[in-house]
Amino acid sequence: MKTFNLFLLGLLFIFGFVKGQETAHDKAFATLPALKPGEKVATFAGGCFWSLSEGLSELNGVNKVVAGYAGGAVKNPSYETVCTKTTGHAESVQVYYNPAVISFAALTEAFFYAHDPTTLDRQGPDQGTDYRSIAFYRNSEEKKTIEEVIAKVNQGHHYKNNIVTQVLPFKVLYPAENYHQGYYKLHPDETYIQLVSMPKVLKLRKAKNNLLKPEFQQKAVASLK
Repeated sequence: MKTFNLFLLGLLFIFGFVKGQETAHDKAFATLPALKPGEKVATFAGGCFWSLSEGLSELNGVNKVVAGYAGGAVKNPSYETVCTKTTGHAESVQVYYNPAVISFAALTEAFFYAHDPTTLDRQGPDQGTDYRSIAFYRNSEEKKTIEEVIAKVNQGHHYKNNIVTQVLPFKVLYPAENYHQGYYKLHPDETYIQLVSMPKVLKLRKAKNNLLKPEFQQKAVASLK
């Protein structure tokens, strides 16, 4: 489960409340959409998928983001089993995007600004291999692009330390439960969202304002006033 030691009691209350409100639909697994004509798909893991889903969904050219699990060997894992850190899976997102609007390179670079890719098996208070950073590739061209973007970000010294993100061939993404989809937007006042997820989203808005959909560009500008 998500952890944040300073607010552990508050989070236990929050998650207990949310769990109590879950319906059969909430607990059911989401479905992956069919690719639209001209659409492409990319998959990343960068810590909690709540913030990563929101951050990447705000990019112009991104049509849909599905939270799920990837990188492991266990078929059809649940959130609870992934949290045991025994499945090999990491919380991941699958991004459906229009390459005529945003390139795979630009999307990948945004991914590196949407989380901290320099911490091994950890994102802020969340620790373990299920929170590791992974950039998945579907062909040799994408692998080369990811490696070039990593070199670019490292050379730009945006981070004090070098990127430790895994670069792995994509195999499969298992969609997460419905209640994880769009979680950031649905629970904006939760402690975890406010203190852990929101700073990541705001960080991406600031770093890649030129890539945002117009409504989020306006929000990014407003937050700087």
